[in-house]
Amino acid sequence: MINFKELCDKYDTPLYVYDFNQITKKYNNLKDAFKARKSMICYALKANSNLSVLKHLANLGAGCDCVSIGEVKRALMVGIDKYKIIYSGVGKKDLEIQEALQKDILMINLESEEEMKRVETIAKKLNKNARISIRVNPNIDPKTHPYISTGLHENKFGVDIDSAKKMYLYANKSQNLTPIGMHYHIGSQIVETLPFKEAAIVMANLLKSLKSANIDIKFFDIGGGIGIKYKDERTISLYEYAQNIFEALSGEDVTIVCEPGRYMVGNCGYLLTKVLYEKSNDKKRFVIVDAAMNDLIRPSLYQAYHDFELLDDNDEEKSFADIVGPICESGDFLAKNIQIPKTKHDDLIVFKSAGAYGFTMSSNYNTRTKAAEVAIVDGIDRLIRGRETFENLIELEKDFI
Repeated sequence: MINFKELCDKYDTPLYVYDFNQITKKYNNLKDAFKARKSMICYALKANSNLSVLKHLANLGAGCDCVSIGEVKRALMVGIDKYKIIYSGVGKKDLEIQEALQKDILMINLESEEEMKRVETIAKKLNKNARISIRVNPNIDPKTHPYISTGLHENKFGVDIDSAKKMYLYANKSQNLTPIGMHYHIGSQIVETLPFKEAAIVMANLLKSLKSANIDIKFFDIGGGIGIKYKDERTISLYEYAQNIFEALSGEDVTIVCEPGRYMVGNCGYLLTKVLYEKSNDKKRFVIVDAAMNDLIRPSLYQAYHDFELLDDNDEEKSFADIVGPICESGDFLAKNIQIPKTKHDDLIVFKSAGAYGFTMSSNYNTRTKAAEVAIVDGIDRLIRGRETFENLIELEKDFI
């Protein structure tokens, strides 16, 4: 049991706290689900890119799915094997492609024909051979929030099946491109197995057609998207999830790559915040806390729900309120129309399932400093990112006054 009050007293708030033992459990559960086939778990850094989180996963044997050259550098910095690193993302600058090729990572995941031509041109200039995969859009509805749906034709990600075939044929004939993988990712926070199954069948059929054209695909990248419990969601069976992939790939000799992000860290993290005070008008009650939308933007951006606990709970009757932060925006809230007892100054509220897309999406809006981050390993707390200061924020500006 994590003693949140002690952590609050020691590190102040807002504060992110991550349970590393739970991260280990999540990784091992997913690894076990795929143990019957050649597989590789490549953690999606965008969910939580703290170097200590990455180092912990590196020690477990994880690879990394990166969507920026900065994330590639983070992965390499903590000792992730370069042949376990995939560089994805819709828009890559020439210098970023060049650096990825020079670092000799496993493969660059392509999102368009134009991007493929840029990679080929840059590889030719460097006299290198670029190992590539292509992100294919299987046009499967993931039944999730539209902002995190990525596998439909209306989304900006990937290419359609016919375009992918043409790209693979071109790359296979190129002197500077080697197609070794195929990739798809239909969306995030998916809590039904069927979309995963449907997408795997579509992509396995594409794999078969590519192999019949003598294109030697070695890596079948199924992306991520496994949903977690925020409130009352029904989560999927990892065994069933993996078996559906195995069934689709029956008879095919490929390494399955899975790219979990939210699944790996989401339920393992917490955001701690203190109550500043309350205010009410004739229609609304507000609990004002020291965390804000710059610390956790998911409720404002996605209308997402994060379960919470008032640690100084009392016997007073609960009533409806919004939990809001200090930012000068009406959209600055962490919870809306929830029931909570009367609070007082310095009461501690813990927001749960905040380990994914919490700190990584935080900002310095309103010149607010970012929260500190703490890891809990075997019951011992360790600061893994210090709290930002005002001096940190102006470091790149002060010389230009």
